[in-house]
Amino acid sequence: MQNKSNRTILTVILIVLIVVTSYGAGVATASLVKFNPIRIALGYDKLGNTVGVSDPCPACLCPDGDGVTEGLECDPCPAIQFGADAGKCSEYVSSSTPRELQTLFKPFWESWNYLHRYYVDQPLDDVELMRGAIQGMLAATGDKHTSYMDPHTYEQANAEMEGSYTGIGAWVNTSGEYVEIVSPMKGSPAEEAGLKPKDIIIAVNGEDVTGTAGDIVLQSILGPAGEVVVLTIRRGDEIFDVSITRRVIEIPVVDYEMLENDIAYIALYTFNDKAVEQVSNALNELMAQNPKGLIFDLRDNGGGYLYAAIDISAMFIEDGVILYEEYGDGTRDTYRAEGDAIAPNIPMVVLINGGSASASEIVAGALQDHGRAKLIGEVSYGKGSVQSWIDLSDNQGGVRITIARWLTPDGNQIAEIGLTPDIEVPYTEADFEAGIDPQRDAAIEYFNK
Repeated sequence: MQNKSNRTILTVILIVLIVVTSYGAGVATASLVKFNPIRIALGYDKLGNTVGVSDPCPACLCPDGDGVTEGLECDPCPAIQFGADAGKCSEYVSSSTPRELQTLFKPFWESWNYLHRYYVDQPLDDVELMRGAIQGMLAATGDKHTSYMDPHTYEQANAEMEGSYTGIGAWVNTSGEYVEIVSPMKGSPAEEAGLKPKDIIIAVNGEDVTGTAGDIVLQSILGPAGEVVVLTIRRGDEIFDVSITRRVIEIPVVDYEMLENDIAYIALYTFNDKAVEQVSNALNELMAQNPKGLIFDLRDNGGGYLYAAIDISAMFIEDGVILYEEYGDGTRDTYRAEGDAIAPNIPMVVLINGGSASASEIVAGALQDHGRAKLIGEVSYGKGSVQSWIDLSDNQGGVRITIARWLTPDGNQIAEIGLTPDIEVPYTEADFEAGIDPQRDAAIEYFNK
């Protein structure tokens, strides 16, 4: 009986020794792995300590499916997971994401992780995914004038403002559902092909562009000089193809002349960095000939730099408001003429049409509100907002962001409405084919009454 009791005691002691030894070995082993829960419990690692002293989260890196930990930071900060569970750590954000945004962006990075893990066609182009994400974010504002431009599109857009580029020669809006023609440039392949303001491009070279970002569509429209691009155009209920041969487009700025009966004529095609100087030179030359009136043609001028619109308006307005910029918080900036007008008193007519947009509308609206000019033609495009173009780091393109809405001197907002001419005169396809210009003729007649 005594022997049996002794054996029982020895067995219990042996079991206890095995358990204690196993526990000790486990603690010792686990304590070698940083941020293991046991190390944390023993006080070796603290959740508040990281490699970066200012960061309150430890260097808690969750391995992906291949065991790679670089660039991943768990939030919240669980222990590193091992073995079969290593690929399950989906609650991570980029280590560069500001901590106050990490919770907000969890779904984004989870989606990024799942896409790379499960998408059928691998590998994915991370750069295109990044650009698509930026485009989608800006499009989510619901503002067609707030958008992303990839490096190529951004370069082309800036080239247009600097004087030349290779393409079809049209001012376009790439921020809507489809690329829209704002206006063809004078003498361009687009004008020769008969493109008109408000034409919608629904396919390029037979490829449907529905759902394709406007900057991507624009890349396929632009291209080497001498090559043909086929655009499928939707104009109202009509759909048709147009073949256009690309060429180097030297962007026109100003044409001017003295017409019969001492009527001066200036046509301004864009508000680029050369516009102010060239309009000033043309105006000085024409005013020296003592004209009785001036026709200022802003038809199919899709706009450009805000400062150019202000400076050119001030050539005709001696004093007073040119426009207001109104910001989201209700505050306003006021832009005024500064008393150095070149032609403050000459009777004027401004020609506008559906292709007159943005800066063109600023000038026409200011002259109309001040009673300095009569507007003749058709209702303008209706772009009543101001965008800031911002370079992105590492030559990754740029964003244009609507920063304000502008109002005419009388406080009128023209977005999606446009300016209404004082004298409405249509310009039809038949007029174009016949080589006549009833709007310009109406302006000449106005001065000859």
